[in-house]
Amino acid sequence: MSGKIRIGITQGDPNGIGWEVILKCFADPRMGELITPVLYGSSAAAAFWRDRMEEAENIVFNTIPSARNLHPKRLNLIETGMQEFTVEPGQLTPQAGESAVEALRRAVKDAKEGLIDAIVTAPICKENTHSDNFPYTGHTEFLGTEWGGNPIMMMCSEELRVALMTTHIPLAEVRANLSKEKIVEKLKALRRSLIADFGIVEPRIAVLSLNPHAGENGLLGEDEEQIIRPAIVQAFTEGVYAFGPLAADGLFLSHNYTQYDAVLAMYHDQGLAPFKALTPDGVNYTAGLPIVRTSPDHGVAFDIAGAGKADPGAMRNAIWLAADIVRTRQKWAEMSRNPLRHYEREKGADVSANDLPENEPTE
Repeated sequence: MSGKIRIGITQGDPNGIGWEVILKCFADPRMGELITPVLYGSSAAAAFWRDRMEEAENIVFNTIPSARNLHPKRLNLIETGMQEFTVEPGQLTPQAGESAVEALRRAVKDAKEGLIDAIVTAPICKENTHSDNFPYTGHTEFLGTEWGGNPIMMMCSEELRVALMTTHIPLAEVRANLSKEKIVEKLKALRRSLIADFGIVEPRIAVLSLNPHAGENGLLGEDEEQIIRPAIVQAFTEGVYAFGPLAADGLFLSHNYTQYDAVLAMYHDQGLAPFKALTPDGVNYTAGLPIVRTSPDHGVAFDIAGAGKADPGAMRNAIWLAADIVRTRQKWAEMSRNPLRHYEREKGADVSANDLPENEPTE
């Protein structure tokens, strides 16, 4: 292969704006200079959207049976699901949901086999993907099941990163899903991601409160004093530079978030509403997985599907962020792989484990 990073891109809901933003990105030939794209989805849907988009009329798909056959200089397309798919722009259909899930499952399979280096997902519609065959409320939950662990939903831009304690659950269930132990675990995982995925030497993390005004010392709620603050203290003693709990309105309104490398919000809208208001074209990153996965921070946008109005900025940023994180992980893995022995090799010495001082940890 060419050594370029292989980015798998899933079509999302083929009746939404997924194909439009994907094709608008790759209408610019420069997109393929640093990565090898591998599209997953319906070839019929891909052709439908290409043929109605003037800027994409010169795009040629390299249709391949497997990611083992990808061409490093072409726009590769792997057919998933039904070839006879009928596109209905802006419509919620079971067939579209099934097609979106099929593309996602195929990309995950290839990622597990090491055939692609990262996954970028176009938006799905939770209403028509949720079923007995796909009992998940979103990409994050599905990927967590596929790879195990507790992945972190993190919204990213050049100015701001916002991670979530809880994701796609009803607001009434947020409190029951918070505990000191869970917050400490999340803060540790977030720190690891900020170091290994973003190259931040020692990240500073702002932790938001659950109640208004950070609880006002118990007047507006006791969750801050009973759960969140003790979690912050414990995490800090274990090496995480976490600060708070902080009132969300004050942090975002005053731009104090610029003093931190990331913000940990307690629930979905607490973090995503200010993020999307402050940083257009942001990216949704699933931290804590062995595979890199990003997505544009918008939905299927059925209301404008087919109108040619979709902005590809967030999709483009999602693709570049995925490539950047893959490179950063590679660099971090190299730097953190037994640095003492690496240093000695550079000096010309042949050092074995027996040459190390007593009680010196070895790999």
